[in-house]
Amino acid sequence: MDKTIDQLERLATGTSTEKLAPEKFRLIQVLLALAVRSENTPIPDVKFFDESLNDSQKDAVKFCLEAPEVACIHGPPGTGKTHTLVEIIRQLTTVSPTNPKPLRLLVCGASNLSVDNILERLLALPAGEKGNKLKVTRIGHPARVMSHQGILDSTLEVKAGRTEQAALAKDVKNELETALGVLSGKGKGVKGKGPRGAERRKMWDEVKALRKEYRQREGGVVNSVLAESQVVLATCHSAGGRQLRNHDFDVVIIDEATQALEAVCWIPILKGRKAIFAGDPMQLPPTVLSVNKKDEKPAKSAKTPISKPAPKETKTPPALALETKSPAEEDSSDSESSSSSETETKPSEKPNPTPKDPPQKKVKASGSKDRIPVLRPPRTLETTLFDRLEKMYGSSIKRMLQVQYRMHSDICAFPSKTLYSSKLTSSTSVASHLLRDLPETHADSPDDEKEILGTPVVFFDTAGCEYFERLEGDNDEGSRCNENEATVVKNWVDKLIGAGVLPAQIAVISPYQAQVTLLTSLIRPQHGPELEIGTVDGMQGREKDAVIISLVRSNETREVGFLKEKRRLNVAMTRAKRHLCVVGDSGTVCYGGKYLKRWLAWLEQNADVRYAGLE
Repeated sequence: MDKTIDQLERLATGTSTEKLAPEKFRLIQVLLALAVRSENTPIPDVKFFDESLNDSQKDAVKFCLEAPEVACIHGPPGTGKTHTLVEIIRQLTTVSPTNPKPLRLLVCGASNLSVDNILERLLALPAGEKGNKLKVTRIGHPARVMSHQGILDSTLEVKAGRTEQAALAKDVKNELETALGVLSGKGKGVKGKGPRGAERRKMWDEVKALRKEYRQREGGVVNSVLAESQVVLATCHSAGGRQLRNHDFDVVIIDEATQALEAVCWIPILKGRKAIFAGDPMQLPPTVLSVNKKDEKPAKSAKTPISKPAPKETKTPPALALETKSPAEEDSSDSESSSSSETETKPSEKPNPTPKDPPQKKVKASGSKDRIPVLRPPRTLETTLFDRLEKMYGSSIKRMLQVQYRMHSDICAFPSKTLYSSKLTSSTSVASHLLRDLPETHADSPDDEKEILGTPVVFFDTAGCEYFERLEGDNDEGSRCNENEATVVKNWVDKLIGAGVLPAQIAVISPYQAQVTLLTSLIRPQHGPELEIGTVDGMQGREKDAVIISLVRSNETREVGFLKEKRRLNVAMTRAKRHLCVVGDSGTVCYGGKYLKRWLAWLEQNADVRYAGLE
């Protein structure tokens, strides 16, 4: 990654000796606000491979095909983001009137799982008109990819090992190992001793020649496999490996771009002429262990550094003029940083004041066509490239997928209204599905069917029950748990499973690891490992028919910590397909800021509210 940043710096400042294709250089300029983003080239008629795509998905595909340099897809939970990306890949790799030759694609993701999900979809595609399957190669060690035979067979290591050149390279490797064995005295020699003098020097020359030949043959095998591949898949980190050192691509696609650090995204970007980013900025950002490095305590042996003269002031080019925003303006929400799910600011601590910048003239992202956008510097490492581009160019840089295929409409209602401007709608195929529609479920009475299997959203309110939280650990640095709340969760799990809901269809989640550990000890012995229990962060990108959320926080001081982070809450409340159960203390949680207060008010009006003390 350091090499990538150094390379980017040289390219941006014009000090690089590397010759770039004009399209690659322009992409870099557009992403760094050094040039104006080109207008989209209209494509009149796009023949979609998958006619089941909804209108917003088709619009996103068309938008990405028309964009000359960069395009973003905003995919809220359950909207078929991966489905849309697969259609884009098929369009770009197929010859058409607007695409005279098939393009080479580098498809990356923030995690191995995201990359493997796309690869699995690509491998399932039917053959083209000429009977040819899409040629794909996955870069990554087989031990780290999904244990699916088709995916394993698509890895570079497996594909390279099946070529004729690989057999020749293996022969050279065997010769090399034999020669090294002789030199070390383990091979054939006089009385077990290695060669000496002139003979030893001669053998070292042979070893050098064999090493060179082996590297060349191995590199040739890898290059031949990659050269034949229309789509190469890798994590953003892996894209910087030696395998892709001399390979360029027409288009780079990055999935989960809102979960990847901007610096990591630049690794694949520098290999392409055009970039497409997909993600959801309203879900959890990349994990950053320390948002402010200054907060860390210095080592005892550290000495106070001697102050240096201030550097001379340098003029910033107009294209790189920075526009700063206050924290309130940058994010009008009352959310906290989500850098660490177990780190909270103590009441006695005060955050470091942010120095105010002099007022600057702002430039609207949707300004005149010939106006260079303002480069907005990230306030923290959590600010992703996706976020920054949206702030630079406004809504014109992206298309949002607007139909979700996961949640009951009641579960979808609150996040759609508060986070997605009421644009997120529910497909008719899921809008009214409930637990009672599952084939295995049953109830002893009509009342049980309604209360357990026929309610999409349930809220167990522990206010007034004195179910106070407890801190696990020493010196206020531990995680929090709530035994009484965990008992409420377990009782509801027992009822769901008693009504025929399978353990594999249920997930129990909590923001706190200590509560996860407690819930695991209570539930796992009775219901087994099929019932998933984990943190909210670990459930991002996942879904279950029934999800139970344990909020944990209940105290007399009404402190909620990082529970107020709206992106974490959004992930928590959008994992459920048919049934969402929330367990928490409204008397504490409603004091966690405007967003939590709105959510509690919505639950009071729309959920089946039950008081834990009466259960």
